[in-house]
Order: sequence, then structure tokens, then C-alpha cells
Amino acid sequence: MPQRTSDLNVVSLDVMPSPAELTARVPMTEAAAAAVVTGRRTLEAILDGRDPRLFVVVGPCSIHDPAAGLDYARRLKRLADEVADVFHVVMRVYFEKPRTALGWKGFINDPFMDDSFRIDVGMERARRFLLDVNEAGLPAGTEALDPIAPQYYGDLIAWTAIGARTSESQTHREMASGLSTPVGFKNGTDGDLDAAVNAILSASRPHSFLGVNMQGRSAIVRTRGNRHGHLVLRGGGGRPNFDTVSISLAEQALAKAGLPRSIVVDCSHANSWKKPELQPLVMRDVVHQIREGNGSVVGLMVESFIEPGNQPIPEDLSKLRYGCSVTDACVGWDATVEMLQGACEVLRGVLPARTRLR
Repeated sequence: MPQRTSDLNVVSLDVMPSPAELTARVPMTEAAAAAVVTGRRTLEAILDGRDPRLFVVVGPCSIHDPAAGLDYARRLKRLADEVADVFHVVMRVYFEKPRTALGWKGFINDPFMDDSFRIDVGMERARRFLLDVNEAGLPAGTEALDPIAPQYYGDLIAWTAIGARTSESQTHREMASGLSTPVGFKNGTDGDLDAAVNAILSASRPHSFLGVNMQGRSAIVRTRGNRHGHLVLRGGGGRPNFDTVSISLAEQALAKAGLPRSIVVDCSHANSWKKPELQPLVMRDVVHQIREGNGSVVGLMVESFIEPGNQPIPEDLSKLRYGCSVTDACVGWDATVEMLQGACEVLRGVLPARTRLR
């Protein structure tokens, strides 16, 4: 008998429910579907220049407590209605966390935050949470990290990000080409734009690749390409890139590649040196650029939760502070309201007359 040559480092293979089985347990509703479709169509109209408003993806760095997350969503819905003449608000709902080395991998991978890695439980709870957010009337945005995961909850997503660590990945470019949402590609962690620009170009084209169907069977996925890819500036390499010079260079890079000059500025991450108290300053600067004539910025991202800052995950989870991030530090709710209301005061009357770069 030949020597064993496969699965040498695999401890077990636990069976997951298929996407079809999970969506049957947590089915789409009419109210949720309406929020998803309206969210996507509005984002497409903003990116195409048919809607003069900006979109803003705002919410916790990651979801770890669905109760606090839904509390936040209901608050955000009221704020979204208040600023709707200037901002199309999308809630940031991140379940998967890419890690440079080690750390909690997110709600889907480890919903109990105890290294039990009940991905089957996490996936179902994530879908239920997305359903609740959409039924509250808010479209949801997330980062696509695992290439199989969108089959489980992609029907409940209005906007997708491809992160700084994965924009260069062929797997993620192929996946993005078939997603049903607009997709924002972040510049690299070193600040380089080339990978993200090339990713937008690649994802706009048809691809064929290995994936799974709704029954969980291996399938050849053939896509038509995603024409709503855009660039997300998040800083990197020890410096921010939301300033006028950086945005101008990004515009030139997109134009050289023959791509629409559609740019989203992430107010967090390296653009604020991961200091949440600087996020309002980043937003204020970008809003000023728009008021002074910028025609390429179409959206903003803000890491925000009920309580400001962040906290480590304690061994006794009952000691977690309610509504406070367990990953990157966020601005608190009061600061979030001030940021969006302040931006609206500046931009009301400016956006309808704005000349958008194409």
C-alpha cells in the first residue's frame, strides 16, 4: 500500500451545512430584499455619477456581539434618515478579520471567542444578523475574505470591500468579478496603489475559477465581470493618503488605467494612524476638498461603535464592555453623529452642483 501523502497536517474535516441549507434556515424576507436592492442600486448610481450624493460606510471594526450591533444599527438608521440628502449610509458589518500574524479571526470563525472555531454556528448567526440589519432598513457592507463565504450571505450585502492584504490576490479578484455588489479595493498596507488599481481592472473582466454552488458542490464559476469596482484609500507605509496630493495621484493612476476616477477615503487605519480621535479630522479635510472642487471622492469609511476606543477580549466574557470594539479602536456614537451632521452642514447645496470626474 502506498504511503499516505494527503491531509498530513489536518486534524479533522467537520461538515458544514450547504449554502442552500443555511439560507433555508434563515430565509430572505421582502423587507430585507428591498433594503439590499435599494442599497445596491443607490451605490451604483453614485458611482456612475447619476446620484450626486456621497456614500459612507460606517460601523464597528468588527461585529462580536449581535445585540450591541443591532442596537447600533437602529441608532444608525435614525441618523441615516436625518442625513439622507447628503449621505447614503451603509452599515459596516465585518465578520472576518484578516490577521498579519495572530489574533481573533472574527465572528464567523470563532463566534464564542474561545478558540472553539464553530464556523457552522458563526455563519448562521452572521446571516441572521445581516437579515436583522436589512430589515431595520439599513444596507450592509462587509469585507470579502473567505471565497466561499459569499455563497452563505452574499444576498444580504450591498457593498463589498477587498482588503489591503488581499487586493493583490488573484482569488479575490476573481471572486470580486462575480459579486453582485459594488466592490471597493483598498490600497496595499505599504501605501502602494498599483495592486488595487490592477485589481479593479482585473475584476471588471470575466473570469472562470473553482468554487462551490448553493448545494455545496465544487463548481466552475464563470463570471461576467464587475463594472462597479473602485479605489479605497486607507493610507499605508507609515503615512496617510487622504491629502490633496495623494488623491490627485490616485486620480492619475485610475485615469492611466482607463478606469473611472471613483475614490473612497477610509478615515481609519493608516489614514488616522489607528487613532480614532483623528478620524473626524480626516473626514473634515476630505469634506473641505469636496467643497473646494474635488470631483473624484464618492464615499467615506468610518470605524464607529456605541462606546469609543477598544478593549481586549477577557477570559470571562461577561466582563466585556457593551458596545465597545474588541479589534481596532472606534469613535463613539456621539462623535459619529457630530461627524456626519457636521459634514452635511458643509456639503448641503454643494453636491448638486458638483462636477464629477469620470
